[in-house]
Amino acid sequence: MAETKEEQKEKTPAVKPAVAKKTVAAKTPAVKPAVAVGVEADAAGKKKADKYYEAVGRRKTATARVRLYTKGDKVFSVNEKPFEDYFKGVEFKTVIEAPLVKMNCTERFRITARVKGGGINAQSEALRHGITRALVLFNADFKKRLKKSGYLTRDPRMKERKKPGLKKARRAPQWAKR
Repeated sequence: MAETKEEQKEKTPAVKPAVAKKTVAAKTPAVKPAVAVGVEADAAGKKKADKYYEAVGRRKTATARVRLYTKGDKVFSVNEKPFEDYFKGVEFKTVIEAPLVKMNCTERFRITARVKGGGINAQSEALRHGITRALVLFNADFKKRLKKSGYLTRDPRMKERKKPGLKKARRAPQWAKR
C-alpha cells in the first residue's frame, strides 16, 4: 500500500533539526602591555616575578626578542651566552650598544636577547632595533632622540626572490645574437 507524502508527514513526529548556535567573538586588536611580568627563578630556586620591558627587533630575515630588566646584576646575554662571546667584533658591539650609549643607559639594565635567522650583521642590527624599541617602552621621552638617530626605523631591505626564466632575481641569461 502506497502512502502519499501528506500521510507520511502526519505519521512522523515533528522534530526540529539541531542547529549549533554560532557565537561571534568580538574582534579586538591584541595590544601588548608596555610592561610585562615574567617569572624567573632565583639562585635558591624560588619563583619570583621580575619586571621587564620586552620588544622585538627585525632586520632582513633576522629577528631579535629583547628583554630589559631594571633589577638584577647588569649582564648582557644573547642566546644564553655572554654578549662578547656571541658577537666577536668591535663593529657589532658598537652597533648594538649605540642606543644605550645615546641614552646614557649602558650600565642601567640587565639585557637578555634571543636572536635567530639571518647572518651575524643582520642579527646585530635586529638586536639594536629591539633594544631601541624596549627603551622607548621604558621611557617614552627617549623616542624623539632615538628616532632622530634612525634606530627606531626598521630597515625593510630584503633579498629579492628569484624569478622564473632568470638566473637570479634580475640577472637575465646572456643574450646571443647567433
